[in-house]
Amino acid sequence: MPKFDPEFIILMRNALEEVMTRVPVGYTTTEVKVRLAEIILKSAAQGQTSYDGLVASAAAQIQAIISLIS
Repeated sequence: MPKFDPEFIILMRNALEEVMTRVPVGYTTTEVKVRLAEIILKSAAQGQTSYDGLVASAAAQIQAIISLIS
């Protein structure tokens, strides 16, 4: 896995927090947050560096994650 500079780590953390605001209230669990964080990390490792891109990549997987844990 690539190393990320501190500023980019903050950007990824902020993207994760933004995506968590889009998760339905009943599903805002640690498990969902971890899975979304993994998606953001994988997207970043594949070269996605924009905040909007990271948010979009994780947000697109919210329903799939909810389906897996339900």
